[in-house]
Amino acid sequence: QEARKPAWLDALDKQRFFVSCSVHENARKKEKNICCLDCCTAICAHCLRSHHSHRLVQIRRYVYHDVVRLQDLDKLIDCSSVQSYTINSSKVIFLKKRPQSRQFKGSGNVCTSCDRTLQEPYVHCSLECKVDYISKQGKDFSPYLRTCQSLQLNPELITAQEADVGGDDGNETPRSTVVQGEDDAMCSSDSENFSMPYVSFIRKKRSGILNHCSRSANRMSHDGIAASTSRRKGIPQRSPLC
Repeated sequence: QEARKPAWLDALDKQRFFVSCSVHENARKKEKNICCLDCCTAICAHCLRSHHSHRLVQIRRYVYHDVVRLQDLDKLIDCSSVQSYTINSSKVIFLKKRPQSRQFKGSGNVCTSCDRTLQEPYVHCSLECKVDYISKQGKDFSPYLRTCQSLQLNPELITAQEADVGGDDGNETPRSTVVQGEDDAMCSSDSENFSMPYVSFIRKKRSGILNHCSRSANRMSHDGIAASTSRRKGIPQRSPLC
């Protein structure tokens, strides 16, 4: 018989993140990238005022997978056996299983649930795999859980999100949020942002093209003016022979 797991763990597993909030469907920044552990639901930045005193965890996204920072998740449950990954200078843990397309054939270390190759000494590749393992073993979750009465988002993140929400125009087209990095630079995608290097590259490339075109146009106009203002010299006259 599977052991009963806490409701907030079930919410992290079953809630859909990075989808539009039905309550604020006409607003920008409406992606659900925050999980309220007390209400066991996914919320967007516009819902923060209604959950300001609750335990909140920011969900980030990396390569279409939901991740949570290790320092946030480790306050709630023991994550020592779950393999973490460093993304944008932050250690994160995947929430869902990521089974490999090819089954690993060897004597290496693999995940207890989805057979993904892992590094020593980890035995789970995601939080879901750890929870499934504990449930199938019929163990009690209490030895793995940690007491956390207060868990808030980063104050800088809350200030930035409230500023974005306050300045939003409901008629504008919403922008997608990806996983964000360290303290809102990772998603929320954001977070914090994995797409920022690519965007900056495009901007630099476009700006380079525009600068090149403007320089070419200025050069052409300058040459045209110089050609129109220059006068053609007459036939040179030689001095008479003595």
